[in-house]
Amino acid sequence: MKKTCDLHSHSRFSDGTSTPAELVRLAEKQGLSALALTDHNTSHGLKEFMEAGAQSDVITVPGCEFTTEWNKKEIHIVGLFFRRKHWEEIEDFLELAHIAKINSNTLLIENLNAAGYDITAEECAALTGADDFNRAHVARVLMSKGYVQSVKEAFDTLLKPGNGFYIPAKRITSMAAIRFIKTYKATAIMAHPLLNLTTEEMVEFLPQAKEAGLDAIETRYTEFDEKMSETAVRLAGLFGLKQSGGSDFHGDTKPGIMLGTGRGNLSVPFEFYESMRACSAYDE
Repeated sequence: MKKTCDLHSHSRFSDGTSTPAELVRLAEKQGLSALALTDHNTSHGLKEFMEAGAQSDVITVPGCEFTTEWNKKEIHIVGLFFRRKHWEEIEDFLELAHIAKINSNTLLIENLNAAGYDITAEECAALTGADDFNRAHVARVLMSKGYVQSVKEAFDTLLKPGNGFYIPAKRITSMAAIRFIKTYKATAIMAHPLLNLTTEEMVEFLPQAKEAGLDAIETRYTEFDEKMSETAVRLAGLFGLKQSGGSDFHGDTKPGIMLGTGRGNLSVPFEFYESMRACSAYDE
């Protein structure tokens, strides 16, 4: 059987519902050879994740997904193969972004309360293993109280930017995140590229990102159809970038998406793991 991997997943330390150790056990059940934990804007789940990996045949990859901005568009940059001694540096780099996020969360809760929605920050924070929460946790609380029927409905209505409740926090730039990742000789990847930018915008973005140090883009992703994957592969080749891929597994936050296989349409070859590791100086 051909070996596969998943280089994009989330735990309860960001907006997933599984613990890092549970992710490793699920990867074992799924028959994956390698798994990356890439929680949003935090490294706090990596210790538990790597400890679980040390007791498993699944190769565990320490990562982080950075929420960034380019030309007023939200872009996600994944860093893989951060060495243990640099995990705290991730938190230091993101400190101002965390403060901005806390302020954004506080305002969101206040706006919802003012409109009659009975929800507290404490209820949202209880759903995460991190120091803070995000809109996915707010959506789950809204759903539990019957204000919406699904997390998706919450994001499409109450939590959508411009609808009066959620004011996005100021984000770090995409190029700053890429340069940070490469400063620590980790691997820099653009996540789910065609969900955030059009093909034309990608042609503008990628030369700048490549100059900053971008190593790869995701060409295999849960929400990509065949045409999108083909376009991503073409763009990677056009700009001399390598390929990565993953499910973007979040557990119950994104029902129907399985680790390793997405919606049943995903398979990321183990060679992607090997290629991404070769872009780093990882030696652990």
